[in-house]
Amino acid sequence: MTARRTTFLALLGSALLTAAGAVITPAASAASLTEVTNFGDNPGGMRMHVYVPDTRPANPAVVVAMHGCGGNGPGFHSGSEFSSLADRYGYVVIYPSAQQEAGFGKCFDTWSEASKRRGGGSDPVSIVSMVNYVKQRYNTDPNRVFATGSSSGGMMTQHMLAVYPDVFKAGASFMGVPFNCFANAADYAPGRSQCTGGSMNRTPQQWGDAVRQVNPGFSGTRPKIQLWHGTADNLVPYSLLQESMEQWTNVFGLSQTPTSTDSPRAGWNRGKYSDKVETYSIQGAGHSLPSGGMAAVALDFFGITGTPDPDPDPDPDPEPTPGACSVRAVVNPWNNGLTESVTITNTGTTPVNGWSLTFTLPSGQTIGSGWNATFSPSSGQVTARNVGHNATISPSRSVEFGFQATHNGNTAAASAFALNGATCSTG
Repeated sequence: MTARRTTFLALLGSALLTAAGAVITPAASAASLTEVTNFGDNPGGMRMHVYVPDTRPANPAVVVAMHGCGGNGPGFHSGSEFSSLADRYGYVVIYPSAQQEAGFGKCFDTWSEASKRRGGGSDPVSIVSMVNYVKQRYNTDPNRVFATGSSSGGMMTQHMLAVYPDVFKAGASFMGVPFNCFANAADYAPGRSQCTGGSMNRTPQQWGDAVRQVNPGFSGTRPKIQLWHGTADNLVPYSLLQESMEQWTNVFGLSQTPTSTDSPRAGWNRGKYSDKVETYSIQGAGHSLPSGGMAAVALDFFGITGTPDPDPDPDPDPEPTPGACSVRAVVNPWNNGLTESVTITNTGTTPVNGWSLTFTLPSGQTIGSGWNATFSPSSGQVTARNVGHNATISPSRSVEFGFQATHNGNTAAASAFALNGATCSTG
């Protein structure tokens, strides 16, 4: 943690910015976290901090980065990578601090009726005021405003994209929930929430209608969204990734079956739904996102970095070779969804260099996304193929991959496994 990024400047006089009608701590050292007061209409009573890099274009992009419950803007500034990446890519970061107590400490209001209406009040209005202030003060590009956040901030990310689709170009929600998941303040309370209690299950149409009803006359381009969740999250259930995907694909009129799936890093499974919605399932991760490297992937999705996919495989996969094998499949079901982890063990005496595993998916199951393999098609007889980092299986060694699927009540494991054309034993 550097002094340059964590030092809060003392108020050097009351510099009145007449153009914006706001008083701020001094902007003499732009690349420091600076608190802004009186930034505009603030019905949420929120605090605002801003990070402006020393080097930036004439019309920089804006990233609104929002903390989780119990946190604050300065904490998210020091605990995430968004400000260090701002030094590299020249965008302005807004760090709002929530002030509403919700049983988990101070959280962003995504539960009240006021927050769910455009211009209704509460935190969303305060956040838009911050965006407008920064636009006026730093001449930022109104067509490159983005939202991101963790947990409560991830929930508010989806919330802001629903309520103010004309303000934001895209969002990246880490461990969030769909818009209008919480019925009211009581539903947000620990241990009593229908939304985060593990049983939330609405149809894509119901989720999509919730967004459309906010701005029924909206005819502009909706902001695209990236959704991140850990498979072992026991606070905001992993199943809510599916619900969020269903909401936003429905908003865009897309199928809930991804147009492509891949694993850009070990343990990361990505599903793409056209170019509008992306899901990232982080294998084994709890309520701990974003972790290292994820902020850069979000910025790439926003179009800020122009960097390629993380850990691309520059070389074509080696030609598959046959080999003796055994397969173990473990299913973890819920409501109308499940995850299945598959372990392939090379029981032969020579390495398997490049692999494809065929299997039969039970009737009524459809793969939505996966990790450590690519899948085609998404139902029936499926072929899973290795990705760059797990192409080789040495003798007596194993590789693991998995997928998330929907089901109609049949939660049986896949069957009839064959590795590179050779039937595998199961156990």
